[in-house]
Amino acid sequence: MEKYLQIGKIVNTHGFRGDVKIQTWSDSPEVVTKLKVLYRKVNGQFVPMKVKKGSVHKGMALIKLEEINDFDSANNLREEVMYADRDDISKGSDSYFIADLIGLDVIDIENGRVYGKLKEVMQYGIHDIYTVSTEKGEVLIPAVAEFVKKISVEEGIFIKPIEGMFDEV
Repeated sequence: MEKYLQIGKIVNTHGFRGDVKIQTWSDSPEVVTKLKVLYRKVNGQFVPMKVKKGSVHKGMALIKLEEINDFDSANNLREEVMYADRDDISKGSDSYFIADLIGLDVIDIENGRVYGKLKEVMQYGIHDIYTVSTEKGEVLIPAVAEFVKKISVEEGIFIKPIEGMFDEV
């Protein structure tokens, strides 16, 4: 499992004191604002950056990094993907990191048939959409209780497909 997980991208500055605005890739921006350290990937290495303070503004995380003290320094980080150490992120027992789901087998809960592997999780407002790679192509599955019955990082993603869901591929 990956030690460092992508948590968002710096999309803009905020003010003139070096605050950055992060579009988060987590359940909520509050997850990012509670972190004490964020990481940048520089030449393949993860470089820690201490978080001085964090808040939420218009659905984005506003972060003041200890090392960044002016507009120009913050602006130079624009479009930078930020990471967090997985051990620093609190999550519930029934929560999963998307990075841990990618590549899992997608299995019929009733007959054990393996349809393919989870390729991508697209995050949209109401619910996520799973992209499943099969031998014949890709299938999109809404990540809702009607279809996704069980998730196990060790065993796979167990689904109950509706008729025709995998027939065309």
